[in-house]
Amino acid sequence: MKIECDKTKIESVIQKASRLAGKHLTLPVLACVYLEALGDNRLIVKATNLDIGLEMELKIKTIEKGIVAVPASVLLGALTSLKENNLTFESKESNLKINSGKNSMVIKCLPHDDFPSIPKLKNEKIIKINSHDLISGFRSVWYSASNSNIKPELSSVFVHKNESGLVFVSTDSFRLAEKKINTKADDFPQTLIPYKNVSEIIKLFEDYNGDINIIFEKNQAAFMIEGMYLVSRLIDGSFPDYKQIIPKSFGTTVTVLKNDLINSIKTSNIFSDALNQVKLKVDVKNKSLNIESKNNDVGESQESIKAVTEGENIELNFNSKYLADCMQSIPSDSLVLNFGGAGKPLAIHGASDKSFLYIVMPMNR
Repeated sequence: MKIECDKTKIESVIQKASRLAGKHLTLPVLACVYLEALGDNRLIVKATNLDIGLEMELKIKTIEKGIVAVPASVLLGALTSLKENNLTFESKESNLKINSGKNSMVIKCLPHDDFPSIPKLKNEKIIKINSHDLISGFRSVWYSASNSNIKPELSSVFVHKNESGLVFVSTDSFRLAEKKINTKADDFPQTLIPYKNVSEIIKLFEDYNGDINIIFEKNQAAFMIEGMYLVSRLIDGSFPDYKQIIPKSFGTTVTVLKNDLINSIKTSNIFSDALNQVKLKVDVKNKSLNIESKNNDVGESQESIKAVTEGENIELNFNSKYLADCMQSIPSDSLVLNFGGAGKPLAIHGASDKSFLYIVMPMNR
């Protein structure tokens, strides 16, 4: 293989591909990116961790066709260190030589025949979804999924249709996030996507403007735009009937400014214990929400923020990280906190936008 290419463009592609490459004791080639130079001046770049696969295409000048499998971290490090923009890549025996005029590097490669093939889905039914809608839905909820694989359906993002578009949901059984997106979603099936794959989808497509083409086949989904093809494994299972745990009535309602609550939670984290425990106390008479935290080794914090309150006084302990996580999903300046009562979950949504709902369980004292 021998090609000439632009450093900026290939570095961007390798950076994306290297996110999927990592150490694998039984299959070392998974730490590589697969580079294939075609005769029509195209470079195909592939990476996979067997759970998710990525294939990208880059315009280059092909001098000689060929294939190499290069350790991703080494290649990315080499490209980052180079200053010149015009690069020549040449493979000889089991090495890849990179020449930039002033600099020359040789990287040892692995046998490219060992690199796994990336599935190409054949279903002719293509679903088009606006990229901002899809990424907004994923970004709003994926952090609430479980990071344990004991129950795969809980370590995923559940996507399904409603009358106006798509609904994105995730839960780890301690908290739940739901985001409704008004978008055209004809023929979109109920889908469970592993949350780790969702985080990669977000990072790869977050800067793209336009429609993403999606193909679904049994236990797999492919996401496509010009120059990029990503295929993800899907979870074969049933998501819990989460609507049963959404409270139907509340004893206390509090409306506060989002920034006030965010800043107060940041302060309380300094003094919270090993369980990130903070106490929320609603004082209806004085129209305030009090946030308290205490750590026997550090000290304690108490802060009162102004609030519009309805109902009864209540105090409950929550994981402060869980409370903070949902803030980035709510665009409204004000938040509505609905307390169900002692031992019951707290529901949070934006005062001016109810498309996002967050449910979090209280902690035992």
